[in-house]
Order: sequence, then structure tokens, then C-alpha cells
Amino acid sequence: RTVIVNLPSCFLQGILERLDAGEIVIGDGGFVFALEKRGYVKAGPWTPEATVEHPEAVRQLHREFLRAGSNVLQTFTFYASEDKLENRGNYVAEKISCQKVNEAACDIAREVANEGDALVAGGVSQTPSYLSCKDKTEVKAAFRKQLEVFMKKNVDFLIAEYFEHVEEAVWAVEVLKESGKPVAATMCIGPEGDMHGVSPGQCAVQLVKAGKNLF
Repeated sequence: RTVIVNLPSCFLQGILERLDAGEIVIGDGGFVFALEKRGYVKAGPWTPEATVEHPEAVRQLHREFLRAGSNVLQTFTFYASEDKLENRGNYVAEKISCQKVNEAACDIAREVANEGDALVAGGVSQTPSYLSCKDKTEVKAAFRKQLEVFMKKNVDFLIAEYFEHVEEAVWAVEVLKESGKPVAATMCIGPEGDMHGVSPGQCAVQLVKAGKNLF
């Protein structure tokens, strides 16, 4: 006997296809502060070692977002670049590698996403290397280390998240585009623009030129 299973379109479509079809796609967010309030993230460094040290707490928060209606689960990789883990005297880099943190985050997000119909987005954020005036090559290298994990774990798309300087955001998008996957980008700016005074409109233009697909 032949059994035909009709999967919902959301199982078959990526983020761009869903949006092109007119679907409303709901993301998640607020991991750092939610987990800090629950006692699993250390205020100050804000790094995501909880993915390794307290995986069930991260898993539970993903499930809460999924049950609330999120169609996208972001990997908990905010501030998970190697230089950030080593920054501010944080103990994490001495115990847990950048690769291990990012791999655990991807595995947890995918596990929960498979409980529903959610996509998994791998995310990078601003780096201490940029703020320390490291050059473009060094900053991009930090993003590329995370991207290597995201590609290995086959996330569905990528996000450059919470950048205060459009120049660094552009560098992040350029690296993420190497994956061939859709790339979204968000910035932490006000009406006056980024920290170098680049207007919001010009920030958007630069990010589109860099190759981002989604705001």
C-alpha cells in the first residue's frame, strides 16, 4: 500500500519562500535578558555559555517561544564570537571553546524547531575586535568561525544582529553571504543613525548593497 503524506508548506519552504507567499513569519527573541533573569546568564559579559552549562534552560526557553507561535528559532549565539568569550576577563573561554558554544546552540535550536514547524536562524553580533579597532580581516575572521559552525549544522538562514556600527554590520553580512543562505540584518540605532552618524536610510542602503535579503 502506498501512503501519501502531504506535509504543510512550511516544512518545504525557506524563509524567503514563506515571505514571498505572503505568510506572516514570527521570530523569537529576548534570550539574553530572559535567561539572565532566570539566573543562567552572567550580567556584564552577556555571553551564551548557558548552551553548554545549562542546556535544559535554553531548550525550555526555545520551547516557550515555539509554543507562543514563533516560526523562527534563533540559535542562542548572541555574543558568541571567540573574541567576545575572551573579553572582559570572562572565565568562559578558559573552559568552553567558541566552537562548542555555537555547536550546542545550533543543536538545541534544531531539536526544538523539529518539535514544530520552525526554521533555525544562526546569528552573529558585534565584536570586541571591531571596537578595539582591529582591521577588516580580523573582524571577518571572528564571524567566519561562527559561520563554519552554522554551515556544519545546516541552519536555515542567518542573522547579523544588534549592530551599532553599519560598517561592522556590512562586514558581517559579507561573511554570512558566503554561505549561499538568506541573510537578515538588524541594527541597534536611533533616529540619528549609527555610532558614526550614518543615517538609518544610508545604513539600510549599505546593508542591501552588502547582500542582505531581510530587514
